[in-house]
Amino acid sequence: MKKDLILMLHNNFENASQNSEGVEFWFARDLQILLGYSQWRNFILVIEKAKVACLNAKQNILDHFAEVSKMVELGSGAKRPVDDIVLTRYACYLIAQNGDSRKDEIAFAMNYFAIQTRKQELLEQRIIEWERIQAREKLSNSEKELSGLIFQKGIDSSGFGRIRSKGDQALFGGRTTNDMKIKLGIPDSRPLADFLPSITIKAKDFANELTNVNIRKSDINSENDITKEHVKNNSDVRGLLIKSGIKPENLPVEDDIKKLERKIKSSDKKLLKEMKNFKKK
Repeated sequence: MKKDLILMLHNNFENASQNSEGVEFWFARDLQILLGYSQWRNFILVIEKAKVACLNAKQNILDHFAEVSKMVELGSGAKRPVDDIVLTRYACYLIAQNGDSRKDEIAFAMNYFAIQTRKQELLEQRIIEWERIQAREKLSNSEKELSGLIFQKGIDSSGFGRIRSKGDQALFGGRTTNDMKIKLGIPDSRPLADFLPSITIKAKDFANELTNVNIRKSDINSENDITKEHVKNNSDVRGLLIKSGIKPENLPVEDDIKKLERKIKSSDKKLLKEMKNFKKK
């Protein structure tokens, strides 16, 4: 396929896309023209095949194919209602997959919607990873704050370690920090939180924040009293998770947070380099 044809088709597909409240979609009548179908009745047959493919993929058809009616202007200037279908990107991809791939328009559409869908998946994954990194950073800050408050009470680093481990034990249903490391296969030299899912990282952070607030406002000075406070807060947070059907000790291990940080930094550097090269052209 020639470059100028690819550029033209890309512009056509981009211009035909609609957006409502941040949701991207296409009208089937517009897609019919883009894919080179002159007759609506012929295009409907392809759409029906796409619906079957959607059902076979265990997707809800109504989530991707929504029938609508809209007014169109006739040559005389009068208007009449016509049936149309609102299509998601996935629906468009399935329609292209069930069309005649020998046609340039359909060959382009198959790849266009596949890439667009992949871009969405990559973006969603990056956001999930970025949010986990942010949660881990926030947990580090609340732990530093907690250790600072504990040291002010004359408790050394060993005492802080015991308090934190007792908190973990309350959060993880009786399993200590080391128990969880063994269960998840985490090296003894690495922090447990670097391998926890976002929900557990946030749970630990919330318990820390509660302990920090209560140490400040209450007369809690001894290691024993601070331990009781921290255990209570972790137990309370665990209770909230249990009510939502989540047992933190049963959640699977996640990718090393340090590797994620390096991955995102590397990706950002690569993107910046590509942007600089593009500007030079």
